[in-house]
Amino acid sequence: MKRINIDVWAILSLTIPFAIYMLTLAPSVTFFDSGEFLTATASLGSAHSPGYPLFLMFAKPFTWIPLGNIAFRINMATAFSSSLSCLGVYILTTFLLKNEQPLVDNTRFSDFVVKMAGFAAACSFSFTPRLWLQSNHDKPYPLLAFITAVIFYLLLTWRNHYKNGDERPAYVYVSTFLAGLAMGLHQTVVLLLPAWFLLIVLADWRMLTRIKELALATAFAMVGFSAHLYLPLRATQNPLLNWGDAKTSSQFLWHFLRKGYPDQPHPRDLYLLLSQLKAFNVPREFTWLGAMLVLVGLFCLWRSQRDVVIAYLVAVVTFLSVIAGYFNALPDTVFLTEEFFTPLYLLSAVLIGVGLYNVLRIAVKKVHLPERYDFRIYGLVVVMMFALPASLCAVNYYENDQHNNYIAYDYATNSLRSLPQNAVMFTWGDSGAFPLWYLQGVERMREDLDLPHTPHLVFDWYLDSMPRIFSGSKLKTDARSLSLDQSMHLVMGELMNRRPVYMDFSTRYSVDFTEYIPVQKGIVYRVRRGTEPGGLPDVSVWDNYNNRGILEKLSFLDLDTGKAILIYGNGYLEAGEYLISIGRGNQGWQMLRKAELISPELKGSIQQIIMRYGGEMPR
Repeated sequence: MKRINIDVWAILSLTIPFAIYMLTLAPSVTFFDSGEFLTATASLGSAHSPGYPLFLMFAKPFTWIPLGNIAFRINMATAFSSSLSCLGVYILTTFLLKNEQPLVDNTRFSDFVVKMAGFAAACSFSFTPRLWLQSNHDKPYPLLAFITAVIFYLLLTWRNHYKNGDERPAYVYVSTFLAGLAMGLHQTVVLLLPAWFLLIVLADWRMLTRIKELALATAFAMVGFSAHLYLPLRATQNPLLNWGDAKTSSQFLWHFLRKGYPDQPHPRDLYLLLSQLKAFNVPREFTWLGAMLVLVGLFCLWRSQRDVVIAYLVAVVTFLSVIAGYFNALPDTVFLTEEFFTPLYLLSAVLIGVGLYNVLRIAVKKVHLPERYDFRIYGLVVVMMFALPASLCAVNYYENDQHNNYIAYDYATNSLRSLPQNAVMFTWGDSGAFPLWYLQGVERMREDLDLPHTPHLVFDWYLDSMPRIFSGSKLKTDARSLSLDQSMHLVMGELMNRRPVYMDFSTRYSVDFTEYIPVQKGIVYRVRRGTEPGGLPDVSVWDNYNNRGILEKLSFLDLDTGKAILIYGNGYLEAGEYLISIGRGNQGWQMLRKAELISPELKGSIQQIIMRYGGEMPR
């Protein structure tokens, strides 16, 4: 019987990152796109443009695992895809190094160093802040990075066979299939096409003249792209989250081409350009030591596998030219483009592995090694290889530990428990709406409520998805001619005679209200007409709130988590000022004290209230 060789280091390159990710995994819904992806995955629906069909289909089987809630299971899917991308780093690194000259004459020791370099590169990638952040909750980019690694591996394998006189175009066909399939994860995969094209052309430029092979490669790409048929097929079933309602070809193209996002050109100065370029930042991800190892890897590969260096540099230039040069992100959205560079960081990690191997090669040449390689020599190799990944893990662990991050979950549940039966609450922004969608749609909380997302009131498909509110509404005929403010006022006027109407904090401060007056109830606001008798804020709801991570401060604070904490602080401040104004000073001062504890940046506003009402805040 033929013996099966199991690569233990390849297994560890997958399992060790996965174990660390599970320790730091978010236990439930988080902010940004999380609630939307969770809802779309659980219902096999459609996420925001361009839909992400492959990610939804990949994550769906994880919802069947009997462990934790649905959000935790889907977060686990992303942790697994991040671990797969680390395995991709190991496979690519060891493949490239096996094409290099052996380190020493001792085959066993040389093979060990190759595998250690691959394992160290995989762990270095796994502990970078960007990948680690994406592994903790639902994101499609780690899976895209893994497919990127597989495509590079297939093309390099094809190249080696071709150089040995063995043409195997099937490797190219599988690569084009995977490239088309990866479009179902994110469209930035097209930015890697020039790099892959050069890998093929630099090995065999005559392939461009072979029409049959080009036609087959294109056909395989289209077969992979056909995963997008998921969107119209699922749209016909009216799933819980059906973004874009891609039943028709026109709606599919609207969805796929991202037509729902406004395109407003804006000027760009040198500072903004530098900020956009710095979104790809190897030293920030791998430290300056890692960046130096990337340069060492590029230098060493230039002498032996020049096509790999050219492909990497072309990929970097293409990404920066399109993402920074063409997209021209606004200053407050530049951080969102950082996720797009995940495949480039994977390739950078591979170069770090190559750099580590070659640094050790230089060290071996400078010292006299004993004839017998005992455990001390192997131990020194391990220490040298794992200094970088161990440092990255130690530095980034605290900031990426989300195992106690319930802020988005509590923010959404607190909002829902503030609302009376059969209420309508208008929301604003992804982080304000998406956690509510998850809790109501997947965990079945407060299904009596309707939670319209105000920025979506301009889309017919969205109005059709909420018949309890918009069936028979004038907005369905007038939406295209109205501003968002006007659309919201129109719908509020139609609803207020029939149902309690509320809005969240972000809507309160994003819409200009004239005929309607918001009345505070915790972190949400009841809406009343200006002609109606005044209503008093309800402060009793604060006692029912769950504030995990608000006062004790979690290690992990992304932009929207910080905003949510600030909303709590502002809510307590507003309630405290109201209580003081009606003579309930002790309760009011307690509210202001909580506001300061939650958000120290509100201290100036609190001092103004103290001066306005006289006295000092009791301690």
